[in-house]
Amino acid sequence: MFPLPHAQWPVMSPGSVWLCGAGPGDPGLLTLHALNALRQADVVVYDALVSQQILDWAPQAVLEYAGKRGGKPSAVQQDITDRLVTLARMGKRVLRLKGGDPFVFGRGGEEARVLIAAGIATRIIPGITAGIGGLAYAGIPVTHREVNQAVTFVTGHDATGEAPASVDWTAIAQGSQMIVIYMGMKHVGQIAAKLIAAGRSPDEPAAVVVSATTPEQRVLDTTLGQMEADIAASGLEPPAILCIGEGVRLRHGLDWQALAVGLSPALRPAMAAS
Repeated sequence: MFPLPHAQWPVMSPGSVWLCGAGPGDPGLLTLHALNALRQADVVVYDALVSQQILDWAPQAVLEYAGKRGGKPSAVQQDITDRLVTLARMGKRVLRLKGGDPFVFGRGGEEARVLIAAGIATRIIPGITAGIGGLAYAGIPVTHREVNQAVTFVTGHDATGEAPASVDWTAIAQGSQMIVIYMGMKHVGQIAAKLIAAGRSPDEPAAVVVSATTPEQRVLDTTLGQMEADIAASGLEPPAILCIGEGVRLRHGLDWQALAVGLSPALRPAMAAS
């Protein structure tokens, strides 16, 4: 492991909690601040999408799993937050490690509010979110001067687990050239129907990126109108990022992982390992 002089980096004090993003999956996308936190923590409370390779960088720490996965048995959010407060009050150096970025659909804001209200010293360490880093690994730029100058990040479900009723899908459809949807596979049919009803073309290019940035990454090239059927036929399962917009077409020339192994992106099948 490369050296990381502690004198130049923040020190985790006993009784504090650091909320940290672990990135979208590839351990190499972890930030140096995150690595510094892993080396100091007494306890790491980690989510489902944090890999063992990352956890191995904290051999001195007690590891506590607090993963939440849609449709599967998961830890209750209130219990997780209460545990963070309890550990901090025991004088532990606590690292709350989340996939992606804690403030991008990661409930980091909810946890931070409780910690600060409880008088717990708190630090936020951003991470690379899957809606940017995961798409980059698939060769899809979320912005491009010639194609898409606006991008919207939206969740595919609300606190109840249903498609978010508070989201103005018409405004998003009409105002954003690139739409990136987190946790949207379950309600993809409803979401696609709303976007099409708001004026988006059923033939608009779309992509589904599963297990982004990991060795298990898969990319499904599809269209807005066919996305639900193609997902069902593919057998793909979450975690996934859905991407809709003309910028998806750029993937056919920018799939750098395919190019690295000598495979022309334009000749790739609709679903392939990246």
